[in-house]
Amino acid sequence: MATRGISALNMNQFLLGSRVFASRNFSSATKEMTVRDALNSALDEEMSADPKVFIMGEEVGEYQGAYKITKGLLNKYGPQRVLDTPITEAGFTGMGVGAAYHGLKPVIEFMTFNFSMQAIDHIINSAAKSNYMSAGQISVPIVFRGPNGAAAGVGAQHSQCYAAWFGACPGLKVLAPYSSEDARGLLKAAIRDPDPVVFLENELLYGESFPVSAEVLDSSFSLPIGKAKIEREGKDITITAFSKMVGYALKAAEILAKEGISAEVINLRSIRPLDRSTINASVRKTNRLLTVEEGFPQHGVGAEICASVVEESFEYLDAPVERISGADVPMPYAANLERMAVPQIEDIVRGAKRACYRAAKSVPMAATA
Repeated sequence: MATRGISALNMNQFLLGSRVFASRNFSSATKEMTVRDALNSALDEEMSADPKVFIMGEEVGEYQGAYKITKGLLNKYGPQRVLDTPITEAGFTGMGVGAAYHGLKPVIEFMTFNFSMQAIDHIINSAAKSNYMSAGQISVPIVFRGPNGAAAGVGAQHSQCYAAWFGACPGLKVLAPYSSEDARGLLKAAIRDPDPVVFLENELLYGESFPVSAEVLDSSFSLPIGKAKIEREGKDITITAFSKMVGYALKAAEILAKEGISAEVINLRSIRPLDRSTINASVRKTNRLLTVEEGFPQHGVGAEICASVVEESFEYLDAPVERISGADVPMPYAANLERMAVPQIEDIVRGAKRACYRAAKSVPMAATA
């Protein structure tokens, strides 16, 4: 990996209040936008609007970002606001938290959230807890972002979903975008937020294109943190999902519709805070619930949703809650085993049919290639 160290002089100058302004860059009014471009444009516009915003991480500058999310930003804003770091997550995350203590707004990129484990002490103990422990005197406006969850063929140490891990921690806000609208609106909201935000992207979605409206392309656009989106309305079963699994849930809903099952698909968007009211309102309408996630089943996001529905809407349920999750094993490397370890569309279809007491003989096993 081609990375650069940060000189102490440059960092000291930056932390002392360097302000580099650049002309505002408005997104072109296209009808389709990739998630990658949505994230890039959100970073660009927020850096242009607020000189306190800066980006730090491995390969974010000279290399234009490991996944090209920060493409063009070094040339536009310079090395004082787009900082390439050595391969030391604990080091640059700690520096970022310290900068946030002093009123700057760092965006820390992890090449994968699996590497955030090297910096979890800074994220949890230094960033998440400081506002509470200081009785509100210390604000920590920092964003931790990067790809989360399974990619393809990268093994157990690069394939874990951390939504439930960070979602369990008070003081953090945890977001998981699906579409380009999500990516743009939620990242802008995260950067503007006064609290630390964990922003969980998905590598396999970066190149996906989604339709965007003129409103989404406006530089002032942002989405509210803590509010889910009903992607598809239905009356027979509620399906909750986040990140890449939203697309799977929508495809499963199309299959179910052909068989007479009307599925309501909820894109969570926010893991913490969780939009319990939208979820429970949907379940009270459909009387059934299926949760979908890539992460491990035990203590997962789906488990929390199930608990919320049992606590608030138990009397509305007409069937046991169904959970679809990743397998309870470290991610296998072999492609056929990897497919078995990650939820597939047919798994969601089968789960929905079980909840609706329908036979699922026509649905193939997820393990088949």
